[in-house]
Amino acid sequence: MRPSPVPQRRPQGRTSAAASAALLVTAGLLAAPGAAQAEAQATETIVVAPTGAENADDDNKGSKVRPLATLGEAQRRARAAAAEGTRDVTVELLDGTYRLTSPLRFDAADSGRNGHTVTWKAARGATPVLSGATPVTGWEVDDAATGVYRAQVGAGFDTRQLYVDGKPAQRARISVARSDITLTPTGFTIKNPDLAYLATLPDQKRIDFQAMLSFTNRFAPVESISGSTVVMQQPAWDNNTYGYDAIQAPFRTPKFFLLNSRKFLDEPGEWYLDSTAGTLYYKPLPGQDISSARVELPRLESLVQVGGTYDAPAHDLRFEGLTFTGTTWLHPSTSDGYANQQTGAFISGVQPHRPPDAFTSCSSGCKGFEGSRNGWAQAAAAVQVSAAEDVAFVGSSFVNLGSVGLGIGNDADAHATGVGLGAHRVSVVGSTFTASAGGGIVVGGIRPDAHHPSDPRMVNSDILLRDNRVYATALEYLDQDAIFASYVTRLAIEHNYVSDMPYTGIGVGYGWGANDPGGSPEYINRGLYDFQPLYDTPTTLSDVRVVGNHVRKVVQTMFDAGCIYTLSAMPRSVIDENYCESSGQLGLYFDEGSRYVSANHNVFVGTAAQWAHANNQNGNHTGDLTLTGNYSTNPAITGIVNGQRGNVARDNVTITAGSIPVEAARIIYQAGPTGDYRGAPDPQRPPVGVSLTADPASVSAGGSSTVTVTAGNVSDIRVTDLTVAITVPEGWRAERIGRPVKRAFPADASATETWKITAPESFTTPVSRAAVKAAVSFTAAKTGIGYTLDRSLTLTALNPLTSLKSHGSVPSLFAEAGPEYAILTTGTDIWQDAAGSFDEYGALYRDDAAGSTSTVTARVTQMDNTNAWAKAGVVLRNDVTGTGSSPGYAVMVVTPGNGVAFQWDSNGNGYLDSFSGASGIKAPAWVRLVRSGDQVSGYYSTNGSTWTKVGPTVTLPGIADRQDAGLIATSHAAGVTGQFGFADFVVS
Repeated sequence: MRPSPVPQRRPQGRTSAAASAALLVTAGLLAAPGAAQAEAQATETIVVAPTGAENADDDNKGSKVRPLATLGEAQRRARAAAAEGTRDVTVELLDGTYRLTSPLRFDAADSGRNGHTVTWKAARGATPVLSGATPVTGWEVDDAATGVYRAQVGAGFDTRQLYVDGKPAQRARISVARSDITLTPTGFTIKNPDLAYLATLPDQKRIDFQAMLSFTNRFAPVESISGSTVVMQQPAWDNNTYGYDAIQAPFRTPKFFLLNSRKFLDEPGEWYLDSTAGTLYYKPLPGQDISSARVELPRLESLVQVGGTYDAPAHDLRFEGLTFTGTTWLHPSTSDGYANQQTGAFISGVQPHRPPDAFTSCSSGCKGFEGSRNGWAQAAAAVQVSAAEDVAFVGSSFVNLGSVGLGIGNDADAHATGVGLGAHRVSVVGSTFTASAGGGIVVGGIRPDAHHPSDPRMVNSDILLRDNRVYATALEYLDQDAIFASYVTRLAIEHNYVSDMPYTGIGVGYGWGANDPGGSPEYINRGLYDFQPLYDTPTTLSDVRVVGNHVRKVVQTMFDAGCIYTLSAMPRSVIDENYCESSGQLGLYFDEGSRYVSANHNVFVGTAAQWAHANNQNGNHTGDLTLTGNYSTNPAITGIVNGQRGNVARDNVTITAGSIPVEAARIIYQAGPTGDYRGAPDPQRPPVGVSLTADPASVSAGGSSTVTVTAGNVSDIRVTDLTVAITVPEGWRAERIGRPVKRAFPADASATETWKITAPESFTTPVSRAAVKAAVSFTAAKTGIGYTLDRSLTLTALNPLTSLKSHGSVPSLFAEAGPEYAILTTGTDIWQDAAGSFDEYGALYRDDAAGSTSTVTARVTQMDNTNAWAKAGVVLRNDVTGTGSSPGYAVMVVTPGNGVAFQWDSNGNGYLDSFSGASGIKAPAWVRLVRSGDQVSGYYSTNGSTWTKVGPTVTLPGIADRQDAGLIATSHAAGVTGQFGFADFVVS
């Protein structure tokens, strides 16, 4: 879902914390009482119109009726007025497009004085556009057979971008299969004869090779193509085949492309620029009329550069209601290419520590590669702010840009002023970032001065990013985040909307923990500290607030990412009350060295993988994480165990999308932009939360449960016309208890309705499950919009257990019907290794049923996929109730995602610690344990008659003469209950 256009206005909604309010005040976004009147009395206003506008002239007074004709003259007059230091200065831009021939640069001379502010803003009702592009017209048919058009645009310049009807067009490209080529230290050899024509192409040095890998997306230009040999430009190829996730050794199956040749232009929406002839070629999309299409060809690489020096910073500047558009970024077209490392960082220049055999010896890291880290470069933004303080961007749009939209306090190499870092009290509020080649906002640098500055004035501090919308961007540099911050002191990322991103939504931190006090054991082993100090002081990253953001549909193309991603230590930092939905991988990703972060009361719906994961491998210091009160539809959490590595993980709740608790609904509703920036009502985030609870959740045949429907108004508007309807499956009964819910209730109020749900008197299976569905309808009084929310929960009815005994080392339920059995249980695992000792299961069994020569057989009929390693099968054990202590322990189990497993206790300590498996087997399947004396073997069958042995016959220390034999299950997901079905249980 793309957000609807939102009016870009000065914020009037409440802030989420005093810290945010303080940042707003320092950035000049909140005015003190009486400020509006004072502003009217003490502001000089200069009005400017686009060049060529009627009545516009630089000799004019600069009023609305007689505006100036150029931004240059407006800037000259604003400087002069600001220098007097007696009043605020406002430059109002009238409606239209301001086509820049060079970037606008603002330094100390452009700054407010004596507490006054210089503001560049849209005039009332205007939408001024600052563009670095020129319009393309005069199209004519180039090739009628292929539908390609051409236009003359002038020679002597190049670009990597073209924008058509507000969308980035695709450079002409072809896909190259991995099997088509053989990669070499200097380039690649063509194996596919269909690609032999590449050697005949002109302008070979302008052809790009793109490698879309796991977390890197790389570009390198061609040097030459002769016969079947392709030689790449250097150092681009060396740098792209160096380190981790490199072109020749990617961390997942790569996608390769060749780009930027007229010959490749064969798909609608593609383009090519012949820079020598000055001819632009384009193949329109279906239904696109090229004669009326808006085609913009960028010439500039940046539009606005805000920055002075550390002695004389730019300051007290505000930009409001402006649109920044129409840039390219040419660095990847140089011999440097784009040797991407992660989130817009890339290796630049010849690497002095690269060994001669690096193509093979450094394809997955090496000591020399570690020597490159401190010289990595950053992608330059279209709008740049550094060596600046008290700067605000409000209600502006950053669209159709060739790289990052807005760069704040990046390294010097990413700033055209030549001075990096040093951004203080910079705010970005109510702005939109979309449809660009790079990410939305990048704060901070990655080189040593960013984390351990040589001058304290370099520290980036007090940065506020609030109520912004960043979506469907990073379309070419897929590795870049929507919002990324590396090293910042006091950073607030609050109530932003992030959507439709190829990689991470919000990323904070850099350095993989290697620059934190004491360094990282992993990077000691890698040899990093032969090239840099092992610091004993903290970095500049601390006091980060990531609060109230709505992040959805991220990690759509790349991998190893999440809704919110962190690196390295960030003391006193919080990730609270964010709503993450439909992540293509993780929810929270605490990568290497992440420490001192708390994440509380967040909601995760539909994450493809774990809702939270910490990378604590290889000796890194990831830990000291606090995760409490979070809600997730995916129960999986890895690398964060309560009480280990300083972590706290408790009171986190697994929910279903069909029954979201009211408190979670409040977080969902209030996430994202606030006040005037909230936008149109979102039917997926209603103003009322509805939850269902059942007491008890499991009943016997003919038993009853009380189901309570709770509706909570999570908004600040009144709700009316509230009704509740309950439906249950055939055979079950539902009747309301007491009075119906109140028809109306105010903001922050709640209402309940109670129902009695009764199970059938009898059923033929061990378990009968009923989906209890509630339809709650209401109207939001302020908007008049009606909603119907569908919620559901599952009630379980159990036939009584009559023929077997039961035991649960964790909460478990048991049932049977004829030859069929069911175990409903949870459990972390039944396994012991370096990660921990777990013996958490539910079991049905017969006492002392297995003697020295015995066979235990059962068919596993059904398994809930609570985890790919959930287990259900047969068990032999001296005492099934002897959890974590009884020896003679072996199981033969089926899993949902990892085939079958024979596991046994090899040392008699009461834990399963040894394993053999066979992949590709799922329920229904038969499993069997065969005992002969003190030895046991495991078997499986897919038909009940032909048996396959799994692993060796093993000796079980401490095995008793007679053992318990039975059925066992674990959900392999702590706190998550799964249902596991069995039949044909036999002990012989």
